[in-house]
Amino acid sequence: MPEQQNANRPAERMDEGAIRVHALPPLESRGPSPWLWLGVALLLIAALLVIFVLPVVVREYELPLEPRVEVVPPPPATAGPSADELSPYEEAVLARARSQAQEVLAAILEAQDELEALRVGEWAQAEYDSALEAARVGDAHYRDREFDQADARYREAADILGGLIDSVPIRLGQALAAGEEALLRGDPARAAEQFNLALVLEPGDAAAATGLERTATHNELAALLERAGELAGAGDLQQSLAVYREAAALDPANPRAGEGIAEISARIREREFSAHMSAGFALLEAGDPAGAIAEFASAEALGVNREQARSAIEQTRGQVASVEIERLRGRVEEAERDEQWQQAVAAYDQVLQIDANVVFAIDGRGYAARRAQLDNLLAEAIANPYRFNEDDVYRQALDVYYTGRAIENPGPKLAGQLDALEALLSDSQIPIDVPFASDNLTHVTLLRVAELGEFEQTSLMLKPGRYVALGRRIGYREVREEFTVGFGQTPGRVVVQCAERLGSRR
Repeated sequence: MPEQQNANRPAERMDEGAIRVHALPPLESRGPSPWLWLGVALLLIAALLVIFVLPVVVREYELPLEPRVEVVPPPPATAGPSADELSPYEEAVLARARSQAQEVLAAILEAQDELEALRVGEWAQAEYDSALEAARVGDAHYRDREFDQADARYREAADILGGLIDSVPIRLGQALAAGEEALLRGDPARAAEQFNLALVLEPGDAAAATGLERTATHNELAALLERAGELAGAGDLQQSLAVYREAAALDPANPRAGEGIAEISARIREREFSAHMSAGFALLEAGDPAGAIAEFASAEALGVNREQARSAIEQTRGQVASVEIERLRGRVEEAERDEQWQQAVAAYDQVLQIDANVVFAIDGRGYAARRAQLDNLLAEAIANPYRFNEDDVYRQALDVYYTGRAIENPGPKLAGQLDALEALLSDSQIPIDVPFASDNLTHVTLLRVAELGEFEQTSLMLKPGRYVALGRRIGYREVREEFTVGFGQTPGRVVVQCAERLGSRR
């Protein structure tokens, strides 16, 4: 066996040698090229970059050189986790923060456009720059993924810009007021600047446009106002008023022109007031109180020192009243002396119309009225004694007589009236025999006295007075006979007979 094994080994070496001989490469090798291996390595590296690096870059940038806005509240002391460490929830929080930041940025841009249209740089450059600086700081925080700080700065900028927009109406009013003040100070350049600013804040504002027009005429207006003041100082009030009115027409909104018109008009009224008052007192001294009152009334109508004018009128009227009252008092005394009591009453009434508190008129009128009434009653009784045959009338006349007799110290007129009435009253009570005649066919009635019947001759005792005899006969026209008894008028005979048939002609 060993021999066999040994015999076999040389054969194996021979085989190996054969193999090596057969395995020798040809003159041109057929193995992989080194460039091939280099390409494979580069592809491997690119694949690794795509797998591990590209996701990070994509998450951090939306476009080349434009950072993606993803806001995640940063930890207070340590840097935030890398993109590979963010959970889906954290990714959602960042997305919401990014959306909120974009909304604030949109509001900032909208406010910026509005303010640029209002030329904000001309009236609030510092505040506007402050807002832009806050926005830039917010941008820096945004790029550093410090989204809370970025949001705060953005909101700060938005608040500043919104405040500027909200302040436009106030700034407009301030500009208009400043322009008006500058005009009053005599600074038309400053006024024009402020009115122009107002037009920037509110294009087409009527007050600002009017203000600019007023600045153009300021110098002319100032000259007119100065001229008006000089004329007023010289006492030429009418001409000063005319110049002030010219200035007001040039600039109706200028207060100095209006104040000048009011002041000079008041001075003119005061001058006219003094003239009317002086004329009134002159007329009063000349004995013309009516003319004086007219002048004082004209002074009062001017509206200047009305109390003074009214006092003068009252004093004048008081003087006139005193004079008139004295004149009427004289008339009263004369009328009472002549026992013209009705005239006295009329004079007393005139006095009381002037002054209802005049004592002598109050006291005297009552007595004069009673005497006037007595005078009327006496006159009526004396004029109608024929009625004394009536008992009521007689008693009334008797009362009047005794009332008159009770008056102490009667005047001649009253005494004469009383004597006359006394005689009439006495005569009225003495009956007189009055004869009557008829045809014995006529029925005779003495009205309100007696039925006389049919007779040819009769008589009747009658008190003085007026009577009516009535005659009636069948088939004949009725007759009436009126007659007076006494007082020298008693008839010799009263004939009463019906002589005219009914239906016959006279």
